[in-house]
Amino acid sequence: MTDLKAIDQHLQQTQPKHLEILKELLRIPSVSADPKYSDAVAAAARSVLETLQAAGLKTELIETAGPPLVYAETAPVPGKPVALVYGHYDVQPPEPLELWETPPFEPTERDGNLYARGATDDKGQVLTHVHSVAAWIASGQPLPMQVKFVIEGEEEVGSEQFADYLARPEAAEKLACDVVVISDSSQYAKGQPAITYGLRGIAYFELHFKGPKQDLHSGSFGGAVNNPAIALSKFLTKMIDEDGHIQLPGFYDAVQPLQPEERANWAGLNFSDEDFAKELGVDALLGETGYTTLERRWGRPSFDIHGLWSGYQGEGGKTIVPAQAAAKISFRLVPNQTPAEVAEQLAQFVAENTPPGIRIEVVDLHGGPGVVVNPQSPFIAAAQKAVTGAFGKPAVLIREGGSIPIVSSMVERLGADVLLLGWGLSDDGAHSPNEKFNIADYYLGIRASAHLWQHLATVAK
Repeated sequence: MTDLKAIDQHLQQTQPKHLEILKELLRIPSVSADPKYSDAVAAAARSVLETLQAAGLKTELIETAGPPLVYAETAPVPGKPVALVYGHYDVQPPEPLELWETPPFEPTERDGNLYARGATDDKGQVLTHVHSVAAWIASGQPLPMQVKFVIEGEEEVGSEQFADYLARPEAAEKLACDVVVISDSSQYAKGQPAITYGLRGIAYFELHFKGPKQDLHSGSFGGAVNNPAIALSKFLTKMIDEDGHIQLPGFYDAVQPLQPEERANWAGLNFSDEDFAKELGVDALLGETGYTTLERRWGRPSFDIHGLWSGYQGEGGKTIVPAQAAAKISFRLVPNQTPAEVAEQLAQFVAENTPPGIRIEVVDLHGGPGVVVNPQSPFIAAAQKAVTGAFGKPAVLIREGGSIPIVSSMVERLGADVLLLGWGLSDDGAHSPNEKFNIADYYLGIRASAHLWQHLATVAK
């Protein structure tokens, strides 16, 4: 068996290099949601490809109708399982810029953290696996299993191009694997690593409320026509009741109930509502009645409004009845719910609740079902050994409230297990201003990943 101490020693010596590679990638503003960043998204793909090439992997840039897929692989190892590392090089928009303490695309070290958009979601986390494989290759010791990479540029907007690629006949062969390894989540708490065995799904929509053909003078027409902004506000309040129950018809019919054993396991975790609220900067927590905060975050559906806009937004006042109002909304889904079913439920809700004088247009932006894997799988047992060896303590098993929409498609198409290993923290600010990644955890993640290949290789095919 390979001496992991030699690998650890190599990783210790190359830490400055690993940090600089991450900083270089973070300087690229690869925002997939905004077309003005398309050149930067392509540049990020090339940067990831070059890093994999420099590590000694066989690489390929797979062209799509949008951002390319970065593919890489090490040499096959007969009789051993194959791992496929999935990640993404695109990032969320950085706005609001005025809330960043330092520029979002100028990575800055502060208080042991690296601050930049994409630091934890997902550039820093996916690079932990790239560096770990590079360490094996550089050490001269044979990697005990084949490791493949597929890193995409549209995860933050629904993975449309990767989903299309997965449907191609050649994808199943190229991406064939026994386990998909993903690091795009969090530890349970600082110093307490976690292995995630479930993710929520998502169904994301845009609502457009259209009233008069143009903005109207509110003095001349106010009180005579339905104001789209008021109509939208009333509509949104109907979508969820005071107890946190979503009001779409049939919304809960397919929801898989939480099992008593799972609820007991989560209740045994060290979690404080008071500390969590303080961490978030709020004086109280709120959600669906009858469930704990962890249960609501990990195992129950939820509804959120992400953006609202209508009428005049400039300085001073402008007295109008706006012609339109709009909102971006999403539903987080749990096992057995599907985005298609939720879209139908939303359409029915719209039909039953469209107010007089208003036309409602629903735009289905993207979605994907949730996924829950067997927490007793041999791959999770192997990962537990790797995490314990790197972090010095075993991981707790958790579910995450976030979504990686493409995961369920990968499971279905490739017939593989999924291993979700998060090195970030819940307060890293993914999708928020001042996103960060703890530098020590970055190095620990690389070390855990290096150990992972040794332990996964022992799982029988």
